[in-house]
Amino acid sequence: MPAIYAIHICEEWFGGFPQYIADAMGGSVMPGLTFWINNSVFMAILVTLTAWASRRPSRASVFALMSWASANLFWNFVVHLYYTVVSDKFSPGLVTATFVYYPLPILVSFIAIREGHLTGPRCIGAFAIGAALMLFVIWGGIHHFAI
Repeated sequence: MPAIYAIHICEEWFGGFPQYIADAMGGSVMPGLTFWINNSVFMAILVTLTAWASRRPSRASVFALMSWASANLFWNFVVHLYYTVVSDKFSPGLVTATFVYYPLPILVSFIAIREGHLTGPRCIGAFAIGAALMLFVIWGGIHHFAI
């Protein structure tokens, strides 16, 4: 998952996502340094959770990984698709989000359930937490916690 995340971030950067935030998402242009710092922190968390879940697979490690991964992958796809449709402007990052971010967490979830690391309800709970994390990122990163 971290390798795919890196490819996605490059697609966003070279596609102009920091400007797209202002043009289509109702936010202000994200400074380049902020974009890279945010994504570096998100990557560090993803790498840490991936390492934990792969080295010591447990209900807790897999649940934490799927919560974070669903936010940064699955729900990221939903957000890219939503803003593309609503704004009628292509969202940089939509290609990798569609072809990898959408199916990958679902595939990993099925494997985690099959191997007994997650139950169906816990998987749904992880995805619900991921949705909340993504909404928090949008609220803070794009709308600067405006109420």
